[in-house]
Amino acid sequence: MNKFYIMLKDIRKSNKLSQQQLAKDLGVRQSTIAQWETNDRSPNLDMLISIADYFDVSTDYLLGRDNDTLIK
Repeated sequence: MNKFYIMLKDIRKSNKLSQQQLAKDLGVRQSTIAQWETNDRSPNLDMLISIADYFDVSTDYLLGRDNDTLIK
């Protein structure tokens, strides 16, 4: 089961970021963030890696495959 949309929203909110701010920081539209968070769309691999780097977590964490937020 794809948990990316849940993990993204959770990590964004825990970092006190609006969709608008995250979109600006990642170079995408706010509507793109909204679509990711509602599971209407998914980021491509390069963007998934960028999001993981932005939040300093692993891609496995963002995909819900690893509960450990720290990159090993």
